[in-house]
Amino acid sequence: MNHYLDFEKPLAEIEGKAEELRAMARAGEGVDLEDEAAALDKKATAILRDLYKDLTPWRKCQVARHPERPHCGDYIRALFREFTPLAGDRNFADDHAVIGGLARFNDLPVMVIGHEKGNDTKSRIARNFGMARPEGYRKAIRLMEMADKFRLPVITLVDTPGAYPGKGAEERGQSEAIARATEACLRIGVPLISAIIGEGGSGGAVAFASANRVAMLEHSVYSVISPEGCASILWKDAEKMREAAEALRLTAQDLIKLGVADRIIEEPQGGAHRAAGIAIENVGKALAEMLKELEGKSPKTLIADRRKKFLDMGSKGLAA
Repeated sequence: MNHYLDFEKPLAEIEGKAEELRAMARAGEGVDLEDEAAALDKKATAILRDLYKDLTPWRKCQVARHPERPHCGDYIRALFREFTPLAGDRNFADDHAVIGGLARFNDLPVMVIGHEKGNDTKSRIARNFGMARPEGYRKAIRLMEMADKFRLPVITLVDTPGAYPGKGAEERGQSEAIARATEACLRIGVPLISAIIGEGGSGGAVAFASANRVAMLEHSVYSVISPEGCASILWKDAEKMREAAEALRLTAQDLIKLGVADRIIEEPQGGAHRAAGIAIENVGKALAEMLKELEGKSPKTLIADRRKKFLDMGSKGLAA
């Protein structure tokens, strides 16, 4: 890992010094600096533990957006077999911000759909930074309806700052496409489970996460608007994003209390970006458990379960 967040600067200094010592040892014959480097490693571990012990909502936003955090494609490659991508909305185009297709999850045929942000400059531009256009939501609707037809569970992986707000997207019916996708989530008679793996931003996330079960990674966030957008509207000052993050109650811990999320998936110490394999494995276990909870339920029961979940949402935390 070579990208440090603002609040991780003390950690960056210690880990940098440890790496310098090891580089010196590799370059100089007979120089043994491993003990000094190991002492710095121990100090770095303690700093990391303290930094992540009680993250503020704004810091959780930063972790959720970390560029080295595993993305949708990483989860699909690690957790699903025989993935067959399905492209296009059969109306306008294929939106590369949305990945979807048939796959096997623990030998169970499923439909998997998710937002993909990309992992370098070229792929981020191609994926539009995970911000879907109307054709992305219409593709998701098509795949959900296909899953419903063939009685396949649907798994969605949510990681988006929000739906793309550009002129072309608005002209092609962005709000209508999001509403239709949300409606499709609530209508299909097969198990629908969602995992918020990074950012769950606005209606662009709700359109994939109106599910029977919603899990959130420990340092992921899910909110009606970004903290910066909220601050710009309420205080006319995007720099008040820290206050906005507090007010939005967007952390997994808050959303469990409000009934928006159903479970929190533990992340490795220091966030999913520090040990992607462990984070992906934990998500896989949570997905399997959520599917097990819905096994054998009739279409009518699944739809009623989803409806009740959303009607009850927020009532548990109103007195908090």
